[in-house]
Amino acid sequence: MNFDLTPLFRTSIGFDRMAQLLDQANRIDQTPSYPPYNIEHLDENNYRITLALAGFSEQDLDITSEQNTLTVSGKIETEEDEKNKNFIHRGIATRAFERRFQLADHVRVKGASMDNGLLHIELEREIPEAMKPRTIEISNGRGRQTIEQKPEAVKDDKKQIA
Repeated sequence: MNFDLTPLFRTSIGFDRMAQLLDQANRIDQTPSYPPYNIEHLDENNYRITLALAGFSEQDLDITSEQNTLTVSGKIETEEDEKNKNFIHRGIATRAFERRFQLADHVRVKGASMDNGLLHIELEREIPEAMKPRTIEISNGRGRQTIEQKPEAVKDDKKQIA
């Protein structure tokens, strides 16, 4: 069941993120399961996405990152000798695919590598300095020193003026 939420978003300003979330929730049932993948949390600011891509080479894949969306797509150009083969069972998928990952704010792609049919995509969360927590020093008020003149010096100054 699909709902057209477009009329609701025509008058809303600054709610693009909410519109995307609602649209994604509507598409959850339509998400393909190929290729299988893992998402690892390596440490506080580093993540790794691993996709199982048996039969694909680096030249068959395209990785793009745009507006907090990481897109991995692949397409194998079948050769003429592959088309003429008669398979009894074909279990290695060579179909085209496109897999999208929604990235959080301030997450950037560091790099990607292919190893034994597994594509590893390294991600890093970079928090801007303005958003990092900082410690504020609390003063007790006693640290301030006022400069006072001794009473005898004030009397001496009055004598010189008169």
